[in-house]
Amino acid sequence: MSISAPCVVSLTWLMTDAQNHPIDELKEPVEFFYGGDDLLVQVEEALLGRKTGDEVKLQLEPEHAFGDYNSELVCFEDRKLFPEQLEVGMAFEGLPPGAVTPGMPADTIYVVSEVFPSHVVLDGNHPLAGIALRLTIQVRDVREASDEEIEARSVGNNAFSVLDTAPPAQPLH
Repeated sequence: MSISAPCVVSLTWLMTDAQNHPIDELKEPVEFFYGGDDLLVQVEEALLGRKTGDEVKLQLEPEHAFGDYNSELVCFEDRKLFPEQLEVGMAFEGLPPGAVTPGMPADTIYVVSEVFPSHVVLDGNHPLAGIALRLTIQVRDVREASDEEIEARSVGNNAFSVLDTAPPAQPLH
């Protein structure tokens, strides 16, 4: 079966930055809904018409992956607003109650990038924002999507959405 929307693809991949430093590797196949919300548009375009056993190599510039880095999504908040046990890499949905930085989106995941005695640095950028990505993808299987998967536009294993809370040095799935 060739990949076309809607279907489910089982993939493995190696993801590196533009200098070929490893970022993530899916060694065991993971299923993704093709034609929905599980894969980036550029990845779907590269997979169209491929079959089990095919390998695809592509480079994604930031604007086709997780966007450019936006320094306006970095803020400093009082250390007292956070739990005592606070570490770099911890993620919070929205700013804590009492936050004073104006104009910060409320529905953003903020990752702690630095902790100081008086303040905490929060970053609302995706961990891979501003990074060009290279992917080597192996198609391990292609199957028809179920009615439930088509309705949900997902198989529920969206590795890319997990990235929103993962520090860059951590696995992405």
